[in-house]
Amino acid sequence: MCEYEKRNYEKVQDDAKRVVAEFLEQAKLKKGDLVVIGCSTSEIAEHHIGSYSNAALGEAVFTAMYGELQRAGLTVAAQCCEHLNRALIMTEADAERLGYEAVNVIPQPKAGGSFSTAAWKHMERPVAVEYVQAHAGIDIGDTLIGMHLRPVAVPVRIAHPVIGGAHIVCARTRAKYIGGERAHYNEALE
Repeated sequence: MCEYEKRNYEKVQDDAKRVVAEFLEQAKLKKGDLVVIGCSTSEIAEHHIGSYSNAALGEAVFTAMYGELQRAGLTVAAQCCEHLNRALIMTEADAERLGYEAVNVIPQPKAGGSFSTAAWKHMERPVAVEYVQAHAGIDIGDTLIGMHLRPVAVPVRIAHPVIGGAHIVCARTRAKYIGGERAHYNEALE
């Protein structure tokens, strides 16, 4: 890796850690909660999504975010690209604990994406699953993670919603409100 790539790698890692810190300040998550992350390294590198898969950027973002989220006691699922039907990579232990059935596929940079490939490389005993219902998520480069969030998603607005050229959208979920104007709600579930 040349000096220019090394500087960008370190900046991307720093930006990824910053995004996680801002996200965690607001997301109201508990230990063990599931966070889904979708990431387009093409968008980070200021290219059109799916056109510039970059293993070094995938490694930089995944290792930075995964480390921070693990330290917070959270469970992580890395979303693959549409070539793998947006399957997700997570540890076998987490998939079993949460009741998700493993499917047989291994992500590659051009079939799954560089981010999910990095997840497969760095997670202990990784597996792919077809879907999850996450408590929160971070979408880097408009990868459409919404299909993997629980039903009521609430935006989490971070101060600096970019990594490289990629736009970032964060969300958390909350319990559904039911009842009418006479209903009272548990603020701890909001």
